[in-house]
Amino acid sequence: MACNHSPACPDASSIDCCHAHTVADHSEQGWCRLCNGVILFDDGLYLAPDGHVEPVPVSAA
Repeated sequence: MACNHSPACPDASSIDCCHAHTVADHSEQGWCRLCNGVILFDDGLYLAPDGHVEPVPVSAA
């Protein structure tokens, strides 16, 4: 996914990937999609575009 923000958002493989801009907010369902393809869940986890799931880093919470 290409980010059109300036400055560019962190890549999905970056340690700060959860700092990207929200492009689809579904907080009523407990998740949002970031411009780098990361799905951020309200339970403190995120799903990367490559399919792996990790806890949201403390610095992004």
